[in-house]
Amino acid sequence: MKIQPLPPLNSLIAFEAAARHLSFTFAAKELNVTQGAISRQVRLLEDYLGKTLFERTTRTINLTPTGAHYHETVRDCLQSLARTTGEIRQWRGDQQVTVATSTAMASLWLLPKVAEFQRQHEEIDLRIIAIDHVKDYAKLDCDLAMYYCSAAPKGLEVTPLFSEEIFMVCSPSYLEKHPQLASIEGLSSCTWLWLEDSQRDWIGWPDWFKRLQLAPVAPKHRLNINSYSMLIQSAISGQGVALAWNNLVDEPLSTGALVRPNDRVLQTDAKFCLLEPLSSRGPRHSVKLFRDWLMGLPSVQG
Repeated sequence: MKIQPLPPLNSLIAFEAAARHLSFTFAAKELNVTQGAISRQVRLLEDYLGKTLFERTTRTINLTPTGAHYHETVRDCLQSLARTTGEIRQWRGDQQVTVATSTAMASLWLLPKVAEFQRQHEEIDLRIIAIDHVKDYAKLDCDLAMYYCSAAPKGLEVTPLFSEEIFMVCSPSYLEKHPQLASIEGLSSCTWLWLEDSQRDWIGWPDWFKRLQLAPVAPKHRLNINSYSMLIQSAISGQGVALAWNNLVDEPLSTGALVRPNDRVLQTDAKFCLLEPLSSRGPRHSVKLFRDWLMGLPSVQG
């Protein structure tokens, strides 16, 4: 049997927001529409009902008794609909795992490895989102996150993946042309690949020299790049010498696309970490499977 009478559904959403805020302006901001659009939708609903829902003055609006009663019903119905919708969407997402990480960690470390997980768990859809310059890790909309952390973020379960080690890399052909890179002093006659827009607190060349207590050296040339993935690709292409993070360059080092011209290495207390929301229920089965696989990787220290 047809459900009727039903009011204009868009008008109900506009009315509920306006009634909750007692403001067309705030309702418009919440729904990302104009104030005029909210006013028209509310007027359309009032015309449909044949009743006034708001008492309007120059500066304020207030619910009429009819409006207050109707708002309770509309609010309860929309909340029930939203709750059931959320449950259905959650069910649909039980076999999906969303992982947030930086562009560098996604392209250089995670993506080359996930094919193995997908072969083992074909029923699970993996969603990887690359987000740089995160201000609050706790607000990330994901099941798991992996980020470089100089200090453990608050409000999350933090598991170290691997420690930070930073060293110089270049292509074999570049080293052949610049054998002086075997010593720190030889850097002065080379092109440095410089991460211009560094990831939060990643260490750059000046800080690397300082922490190793080395006398600062100026480069002959600088190539500024605002993406770490592009910077590593530039090093592979023989365009200069770069600072590299262990594990992020394992693959090009193992294939010989990159080499370490000397044995200088900076070890810090910072770590690349797995970040998880705090929950008394624990992760979904699909998330647990991915986490277990991740923590079992040979390069992960745990």
